[in-house]
Formats: sequence, C-alpha cells, structure tokens
Amino acid sequence: MVAWSVELSEFDLTFSPRGAIKSQMLADFVLEMSTPPGEETTLPWTLSVDGVSNIRGSGAGVILEGPEGVLIEQSL
Repeated sequence: MVAWSVELSEFDLTFSPRGAIKSQMLADFVLEMSTPPGEETTLPWTLSVDGVSNIRGSGAGVILEGPEGVLIEQSL
C-alpha cells in the first residue's frame, strides 16, 4: 500500500468524496415509492387466531394475511 502511494504521489492525485450521489439516490427512492396526496388506498389485512389447550399445555397460532398475497404465520 505504501509503495502504491509513493508511485502515485508523482501524479499529484487528490481524493474528493462523492456524498451528494447517495443523498440524491435516497431522494429519488422516496419520491418513487411515495403515493401522491389523495391517492392513498388502504387495503385490508386479516388476522386469524387459533388457540388450543390440552393436558400437555396450551398454544396459539396466529395468521396474518395481507394484500397482494402477504402471509405471515406464527405459532406461540
């Protein structure tokens, strides 16, 4: 690494960070993913809960179904 810096020092190179690109990418992402005012639609989610109790103990199952086929299952 030191050898490279010695060889490159003859070219008078300087480093300048490009922080503005990251900020612009974040701004573009937020603009692309946000919905315009008045067009916000809320799609329903369905929550199903099933419980069981027996001599060995008890438990519960939770299923959360969202729009566009989102399915989250958890057993407790």
